[in-house]
Amino acid sequence: MNFYVIQVITGSEENFIKNFKVIAENACQTEIPEFFFPQKKLIIRKSGLLSEKLYPLFPGYIFLKYNEIDNNLLGMLKSSAGFCRFLPDNKKPESLKGKDLELILHFTSFGAVADISTAKFDENDRIQIVSGPLKGLEGCIIKVDRRKKRVKVKLDFYENSFLIDLGFEIIQ
Repeated sequence: MNFYVIQVITGSEENFIKNFKVIAENACQTEIPEFFFPQKKLIIRKSGLLSEKLYPLFPGYIFLKYNEIDNNLLGMLKSSAGFCRFLPDNKKPESLKGKDLELILHFTSFGAVADISTAKFDENDRIQIVSGPLKGLEGCIIKVDRRKKRVKVKLDFYENSFLIDLGFEIIQ
């Protein structure tokens, strides 16, 4: 199976998936592709109260797991409400390869939701990830906010760098 990246209007990721499924059913599409819309769980502090909320891990992006995209599927995807483009090229969708594929497989291994990681701090006050989605990404951490229980991670994807926040809990 290959992974493809689809850019959609930010905030319409779930609606795009629903709209595509309706279009595919109406077109009697026998094989419906699998979509992966990764989300992250963050601890939010509001008025002194802590709560957990879900946010998109990659806002505006959906990952499509499918063998090969043919012209029929391509047309249905492009006609779904919210579609913007394929990465890296809209004319010839290419599947993820190399480090980009490894990054997505890392997050898919945790399911649809990247849960809160567990971490501890060593005697030099450096963070060490014990478990969770941040495990293996320690070298990419550029900022730790203990109060908000978040880390800022720099990821390289399609030759671009971007920052995402992921949550963590401290263990003793």
